[in-house]
Amino acid sequence: METIDIRKPSKAEQRAALESYDALAASLEQLRSENPEIEIEETEEKIRIPKSALKLLARILKEISLGNPISIVPIATELTTQSAAEFLGCSRPHIVKLLEDGKIPFTKVGRHRRIKYEDVAIYKKKMKLRQRAKIQELMELDEESGLYDT
Repeated sequence: METIDIRKPSKAEQRAALESYDALAASLEQLRSENPEIEIEETEEKIRIPKSALKLLARILKEISLGNPISIVPIATELTTQSAAEFLGCSRPHIVKLLEDGKIPFTKVGRHRRIKYEDVAIYKKKMKLRQRAKIQELMELDEESGLYDT
């Protein structure tokens, strides 16, 4: 998997991304073809790009304009336990426990565990939903017990 240095975009990159996003978003509304042709002004080269890729580019530009670093990972990518741990923000031994407990599917290649990026992303989404539900539950308990009364 090719890695690109992920860093916070500069102010100039943010401004350029915002301008590009606005123009691309307006153009996407008018597209009728599923594979529109775009032209690169500097080289005068015309390229056919799937509309879905242009929509993804618009999302990328929007995030960059907000100052957010971007990373793109193909869904079929397999992760090591270390890279899965970094993605989830936990330790590698914790990932191994999750795998061995059957909470995230994996395959073994020799002695090494491989985890599909998609499975780790699904697990992360479930954890976020569970966290939100627990926070909501705590807030409701606090309200019921009168902690928010003045």
